[in-house]
Amino acid sequence: MTESTPPPPASIELKEPAPGAMPGLSVTEFLTDASLAAMCAELSQLTGLLIQLRDERGRLIVATPAGAEDADPWAIVEASEAGDIPADAERFPLVVESRRIGELVLGPGEPGVSSRAREHLSSALRRLATASAELCADVLELRHRVKELRMLFRLSSLLATRGTTVEQTLEEVLSSSLDVFDLDAGSIVLFPEDQDGVAAMDDERELIVKASSGLSRQWLDSPVPLSEGRVFDRLALDGEVITAADLQKDPRVIEPERCAMERLRSFMTAAMTFRGRPIGVIRLYGREPRQFGASESRLLRSVAEQSAAAVQQARFIVIQRRERRLEHQLRLAGNVQGRMLPERLPRLDGLALAARSVPTRLLGGDFFDMFELDGRVALVIGDVVGKGVPAALLMSAVLATLRAHAEHTGDVSELVGRVNDALVRDSQPNEFTTLWVGLIDPSTGVLTYTGAGHEPPFVVRARGGIVPRMEDVMPLGLGGLAAGVLAGESYPTLEHRLEPGDVLVAHTDGVTDAMSYDGARFGWDRLVGAALEPLATPAPGATVTAQHVLDHVMWSLRRFVGMKQQTDDETMIVARYLGG
Repeated sequence: MTESTPPPPASIELKEPAPGAMPGLSVTEFLTDASLAAMCAELSQLTGLLIQLRDERGRLIVATPAGAEDADPWAIVEASEAGDIPADAERFPLVVESRRIGELVLGPGEPGVSSRAREHLSSALRRLATASAELCADVLELRHRVKELRMLFRLSSLLATRGTTVEQTLEEVLSSSLDVFDLDAGSIVLFPEDQDGVAAMDDERELIVKASSGLSRQWLDSPVPLSEGRVFDRLALDGEVITAADLQKDPRVIEPERCAMERLRSFMTAAMTFRGRPIGVIRLYGREPRQFGASESRLLRSVAEQSAAAVQQARFIVIQRRERRLEHQLRLAGNVQGRMLPERLPRLDGLALAARSVPTRLLGGDFFDMFELDGRVALVIGDVVGKGVPAALLMSAVLATLRAHAEHTGDVSELVGRVNDALVRDSQPNEFTTLWVGLIDPSTGVLTYTGAGHEPPFVVRARGGIVPRMEDVMPLGLGGLAAGVLAGESYPTLEHRLEPGDVLVAHTDGVTDAMSYDGARFGWDRLVGAALEPLATPAPGATVTAQHVLDHVMWSLRRFVGMKQQTDDETMIVARYLGG
């Protein structure tokens, strides 16, 4: 082990790498001491035959002579000094991931060596080359695993960092990838978020470059894809990791001269896929030719998948922040909307009133109003089409319009007609509202009303201690079309005289359409039954007020639907006429 190697023969310089070799992986990367080189030297002295260890470029690897201070345990003799490998020499390649990283050479030697001894030696060297290559493969796999763990740790840190933006995430992903793969340039492009991929795209400008390093603006802005027919991207989208040892010589590349101008040679790419959907592509380049192995392809696929998760995490955080801001704004808008509903109901002798609106969202589409008008009480209930912000804005417009016109007319037909014409003029064709407006004269009990496509209210006759039954319930007739549909629509005025004790119940369709977990509707019959119950069984000595009726109906509704989430707002107004 400590003896020096014999002097090398005369040399012939090797201008090109040996066949099958490619810069990027060498046996020298796996040598920690001079054991293998020293073994070759000792076998050479023992047998009298030329036995050498050469790297992938044909350079000779020798053990450093014993006693040399501060010297590496092995040294490289350039091919120009080591000499050419004899033509009749046997060569035993060290192959790792289909790449020749070096070789053992068995050349001629002392003529006294028998052919049988040489055969045994040849077999031993073949086995030694195979065993050495397997050890190198194991070491390479371990290195890749360490790289993968280091890379995944960095990506996991990105997943845990909630303040990281998409751009910051991708910059870190690209930087880490170039470091792990020891490459020189790269970019990460994302697909438009409303697309499933770029398989049908022919223009590079349709992709969004989110991160780049070592690439010129001219390269990044070029509309020409790298490969003919975008074969690189298409194969990547199919789940493959695409590699090219030399872009300037690869027949799939459209403009190899462009790669030469950018000084790009080796290349690898993979799709960034999240839950089976590609969201982008990571592209890495090297300035030198290089063959990539299976372990590097596996690592890039893992990096791409983890990167996609990190990107989606960053996107979700952005969306979450946006939703929180929007929710805050909606809550503020909901508070404003709530203030548009009457905070206090009118109090007049001979009339008890109650109302409640339960929105299913932060902003509701139902509305009600109650106010005095020329000695009478106006009762308003309505439901605008749609949900959310558009419905809330339309609801606000209807209430404001109705209040404004109510100051100038006490005729319900004219009032609803004006509201209708204003909506037709100022809203879209698909924006309309159902509406019911009634005027009660507390002194006479006369109810004057009209409807605009709204659910008909009903009156329960409950006078003079008579226990009301279903036959004592009278639905009030309908009026015209929903407001906002047709300009100039007429809304006929109807009239009903309330008797002392009668109860008027008006509601939106969210009450009758409320669903139980079994898929059953609350319906009109259950609504009427719930309104009758407190009137039929009053507490001893108690007076059943409008609020009692409203509370009982709402309690019955909640008991019916349970915890099932409803899809429509629930609004009711109740008026009990006590007599003038």
